[in-house]
Amino acid sequence: MKKISLIIIIALLVGCTGNTKKDFVKLNGFTQGTTYSITYSESQNRNFSIPIEDILEQIDSSMSLYRNNSIINRLNQSETGIGVDTLLARVVDLALTYCQQTDGAFDITVGPLAREWGFHAKKGEMPDSTTVKRFKQFIGPNMIQLEELTITKKFPEVTIDVNAIAQGYTVDVIAKFLEEKDVHNYLVEIGGEIRTKGKSPRGKHWLVGIDKPEDNAITGENLQEIIRLSGESLVTSGNYRKFFVRDGVKYSHTIDPTTGYPVTHSLLSATVIDKTSARADALATAFMVMGTEKAKKWLSANPEVDAYLVFSDEAGNYNTWMTEGMKKRIVE
Repeated sequence: MKKISLIIIIALLVGCTGNTKKDFVKLNGFTQGTTYSITYSESQNRNFSIPIEDILEQIDSSMSLYRNNSIINRLNQSETGIGVDTLLARVVDLALTYCQQTDGAFDITVGPLAREWGFHAKKGEMPDSTTVKRFKQFIGPNMIQLEELTITKKFPEVTIDVNAIAQGYTVDVIAKFLEEKDVHNYLVEIGGEIRTKGKSPRGKHWLVGIDKPEDNAITGENLQEIIRLSGESLVTSGNYRKFFVRDGVKYSHTIDPTTGYPVTHSLLSATVIDKTSARADALATAFMVMGTEKAKKWLSANPEVDAYLVFSDEAGNYNTWMTEGMKKRIVE
């Protein structure tokens, strides 16, 4: 639903020719407007493609903005709110938690402003200050309230967009499904959001490459780093592949909920490693709102999260910064 993939799975491309090993199953397909790739160890000839497709269909029917009859669209079109399913309720609950944890940088109510700034159907149109001010009054975590399976809206104009967390959440749901089936080695990837456990078909850690933040680059063409990953989730978010230029000024697709305008800082991409893909997904987006210095400060106060930041200096040169934990994961 949200991201252009900014990562490439190395473990399945290096040292593995042809199919994966006999005791591994690989599934590929399309969901949420992007692709997915799932690889898991299996010695009992079990194929989970049908139940996984069922999971993906349920989530799409719940929170896809591209389905007119999805639950989230019915909520957005309602005057005061509606009853929702457990999937959307859980995602909204997580989103409100992450909004609080990031001091409002992650906000699922900011979608209408992103559309006004031309990152959806309007294709590069720019709102004036009056329009921004009008839409800002419908943005903020206090615009919605979740009580069990009911979401109410403060104003009819309030809408939510969970694209910045839905793929990560879906990865977690599928990972949980595999673990309940006693699968001990897997990699689940949806649109660039990844969660792993155990070892790869090579019998080693899963390896994931982070793309350099270059405009119009092909995924995997020029890697910034290669990272070892096992038992955790990794998500990369970036501004450099989704923007428009007007009168020589580049406008990022990341909207700051506090100002209503696209961010103007120098942070190009943020790669986050956390225990769950949902929070890694949300944090990567939040860091792109915060910018480099605020993201560093947040990470210093939350050492359980690892991150790799790529930013530009005044001359346009790339610079990088990473947490100490991330340094230990880098493959030379």
